Amino acid sequence: MGRIVVQVKITNLFDEDKSIKCGMFVDTGAGALILPMTWKERLGNFKRSETVELQLANQDIVKGEACWPVEIKIEGFRPVSNEVVFVDMGSDEEKENEPLLGYVI
Repeated sequence: MGRIVVQVKITNLFDEDKSIKCGMFVDTGAGALILPMTWKERLGNFKRSETVELQLANQDIVKGEACWPVEIKIEGFRPVSNEVVFVDMGSDEEKENEPLLGYVI
């Protein structure tokens, strides 16, 4: 089984100077665009946000924060507007903070 990683740029639509460019693991088991909570401040303040609960593959439930609107530009595709979900992923080591690109995007 292989890994698909795509280049993505996420921009806060109410503060377009705030954006993140990164490689994201395409995870068809995830529904949303998931970023580490430690990255949230890089996108600035959001127009809207709310606490959400997510169910992990191991059936655990974790809390996250859905924030919107953001523009999501996947390399080779037109940009779309959606939300980003920030989740506490533990330490700030890159290998543990892998962003996920879910099937809804």
